[in-house]
Amino acid sequence: MKRAVDVKVAGQWDETSAVDTISLDAHDRRRRRVMLRAERGTKFLLDLPKSTALHDGDGLVLDDGAMVRIVGRPEPLVEIAAADAHQLARLAWHIGNRHIDVEIVGDRLRIRRDHVIEDMLRGLGATLLLVEAPFNPEHGAYDHHSHDHSHGHHG
Repeated sequence: MKRAVDVKVAGQWDETSAVDTISLDAHDRRRRRVMLRAERGTKFLLDLPKSTALHDGDGLVLDDGAMVRIVGRPEPLVEIAAADAHQLARLAWHIGNRHIDVEIVGDRLRIRRDHVIEDMLRGLGATLLLVEAPFNPEHGAYDHHSHDHSHGHHG
């Protein structure tokens, strides 16, 4: 059985060299050890030293030197816009107070679809847009299991 033992950060490896591609949602891009099967049938054990946040465009290095490209699978999300920075901070506080995963995209926030939270946000004056996109939530300040490299892109 092949093993994925390392990660190359997006932009720091030749994506055209990938032998296969695997599409993973946000939950599945945050793993340490799991059996995976890529789109062209490559089966391998993800076997990293610690749980790692994988991002779209990252490459998994297999123990034979082959590379498998990570693709962020689109998920049903809601994009949250506010009238101004003060309102956006207030909305972010309410989301954080409920311990909901959130992604910051420019001057907007994204969360997984949840009709109860969506109703709360509308009640607080938010403008909501339903989207399908890869989800890249922020990881907490005390999260020491994040990706070891800076990506410089959020999607």
